[in-house]
Amino acid sequence: MHILITGAAGMIGRKLTTRLVTDGALAGRPITKLTLLDVVAPSAPAGFSGAVAASAADLSAPGTAEQAVAGRPDVIFHLAAIVSAEAELDFDKGYRINLDGTRALLEAVRSTGDGYHPKFVFTSSIAVFGAPFPPAIPDDFHLTPLTSYGTQKAIGELLLADYNRRDFLDGVSIRLPSVVVRPGKPNKAASGFFSGIIREPLSGQEAVLPVDESVLHWHASPRAAAGFLVHAAGLTRDQLGPRINLTMPGVCCTVGEQIAALARIAGDKVAARIRREPDELIIRIVAGWPSRFDARRAVALGFKGESTFDEIIRIHIEDDLGGKIAA
Repeated sequence: MHILITGAAGMIGRKLTTRLVTDGALAGRPITKLTLLDVVAPSAPAGFSGAVAASAADLSAPGTAEQAVAGRPDVIFHLAAIVSAEAELDFDKGYRINLDGTRALLEAVRSTGDGYHPKFVFTSSIAVFGAPFPPAIPDDFHLTPLTSYGTQKAIGELLLADYNRRDFLDGVSIRLPSVVVRPGKPNKAASGFFSGIIREPLSGQEAVLPVDESVLHWHASPRAAAGFLVHAAGLTRDQLGPRINLTMPGVCCTVGEQIAALARIAGDKVAARIRREPDELIIRIVAGWPSRFDARRAVALGFKGESTFDEIIRIHIEDDLGGKIAA
């Protein structure tokens, strides 16, 4: 099986690549080739005996998408995107990468022809929904995003559903919760502080909290996100039916409950490394996000996430900190 991952150098792309290499197979078929694409060259994964083609390219640039699918990958994981705050600050760049890049990839698949019909897994976002919200948001709640990023992801969902309906591919779109705790350096996502207030204190550094502790949100670990993607790739058209956009399960908790979980696991001294510093842009963006979801359809289809935020923190310590917490 040949797998293409766009956005492969990003955190979720790296986690997914590692998971695929560890498993050695996807949907019961051995993985023989990986094509890894991002704006910076992804690293070739260790321990993979198959062929690896890693390259740096902008998916929205002319010819890039066609070249990416020239090898006719069996499964395409489309993760490449400009994150929320950056898409809000740079309107043109957000639409070029998040919309034009997605459309280019879909068109490249369609134009390949000759019976080419890959599985196409698209990473969407809970930002596709907009207020006013019901107590728990179902999959079929109307798409009224309140940010450019959410709008770009919503358009991507609609495009994928139409290309799937026309039978150009087998598509599935998964709306990811905020993925925490993200290892490494902070990115430009408006949701980045959800990771920062855990990651930095655990590493002995000060973290900035730009919103009130009462902010409620929906979370899943990087390990769960990679699992969602792998599971989505194995779902059949019959299992999914015509509604191919799915909200993933997650842990719903307040920022205050996140901090309390950190204190339980790492102690009050670690939790005290969080400094409160309101940021009006982040506050405005986060205020338009939904916070609680009804993910029963995804759960019925076999998707599994964490049940507590304590579990999410422990996964970060195990997977990214070598089991160690900075004193």
